[in-house]
Amino acid sequence: MAVTKAQILVPDLAVMPADPAADAAALERLAAWALRWSPVAAADPPDGLVIDATGAAHLHGGEAMMLGNMVSRLTAAGLKARAAIADSWDAAHAFARFAATPGTPAVVVPPGDSAAAVLGLPIQALRLPPETAADLRALGFDRIGDLAAKPRGPLTLRFGPALVRCLDQARGRESQPIEPVRPPGLLEVRRAFAEPIAAAETILRCTSELITALCAALADRDLGARRLDLLFHRVDNRIEAIRIGTARPVRDAGRLTRLLGARIETIDPGFGIETMRLAATRAEPLRPQQGDFPFASEAAGDISALIDTLANRVGHRRLYRFAPTDSDVPERSFRRIAPLEPASRRWSDPWPRPPRLLPVPEPIETVALLPDHPPVTFTWRGVRHRVARADGPERIFGEWWKRDAEAAAVRDYFRVENGSGERFWIYRAGDGEDGATGSQRWFLHGIFA
Repeated sequence: MAVTKAQILVPDLAVMPADPAADAAALERLAAWALRWSPVAAADPPDGLVIDATGAAHLHGGEAMMLGNMVSRLTAAGLKARAAIADSWDAAHAFARFAATPGTPAVVVPPGDSAAAVLGLPIQALRLPPETAADLRALGFDRIGDLAAKPRGPLTLRFGPALVRCLDQARGRESQPIEPVRPPGLLEVRRAFAEPIAAAETILRCTSELITALCAALADRDLGARRLDLLFHRVDNRIEAIRIGTARPVRDAGRLTRLLGARIETIDPGFGIETMRLAATRAEPLRPQQGDFPFASEAAGDISALIDTLANRVGHRRLYRFAPTDSDVPERSFRRIAPLEPASRRWSDPWPRPPRLLPVPEPIETVALLPDHPPVTFTWRGVRHRVARADGPERIFGEWWKRDAEAAAVRDYFRVENGSGERFWIYRAGDGEDGATGSQRWFLHGIFA
């Protein structure tokens, strides 16, 4: 509508000149940011991103978790986002705009279901010019399914081949090549082939050559790779990709070749690969280091190679270790960190802690003298244990600065051992006298080795 009419409806309306070039540049920067999720990401003008998550979703905990984390990060950055994962680019485009809602901003369509599910979406979900969509609605076509059921000949004569092509792309019957965004200054090497290649041995040999060239480029800049993307451009315009990550900066060609070589079998070369591109999408400084002298004492073992191998198989999110944090409440006294990330502080609690904490403290039935005596017996998961030895209580107060409900709460923890030598960490919710401090019920919270 005209600006003057809009200002009448909304008196304090903010009006500013449009800058399509700046909008396009911002969308390109957002696409470069999306490379952290997958090696193949590109802008989908005017207001979208397209990401090929094939082979990358498992590194982020699966498709649903990957999509949820992506939407959460965009929301935290002040962007309203809706996203979908489907079998084809146009299907995902349609589901993100016409199936996702503010209450459910992330939609994951099961593999193989997109072609049928897209039929229930409105005609506007197809990438058609607005006037074409309006003409179709005037003819009584409200849903994509209404259009798909009609003969193609008359539709092509009336609206041209673009309509049928959009319909096939939405149903995954026609491929859509994605040209990945490449940030400026990206370290990348590539190799084109006069004849397409498809054999795994040939792909591995070419991968090794690309890694050697990339490591030389990294050495010139005193950098080491933290993330490598290997892209395979097939003759049918489809891109297959492999992504690996490392726990520390690396430019050891042999080690990187082993990591990428272990993923070669996941690549579908189709009718052949005509171009391979290897890029260090994340690199960090790596200065030359003095090697050990033959007579020097044996250095501490470096487990980064093992971590890299496991992480690239099961995903980086599934490898972690625990580090202490500032909290007296046991379930809040630790956090997950990367396997090689240095901890900010050390465990300094004078009281022993069990190596295994239950996800949620489990209630137990006890026979105990109040207020300070440990149980004589307790029953956990239907098994009755007689306490042979016990130590405690260790009193832990609630963190009143976090929740008002914890202002008076206390827990009395005991380390107990049964007749067969099993040791448990149990506590009473409350001080054993005042009901305001807790329910006075007993719980099992941990198990000692």
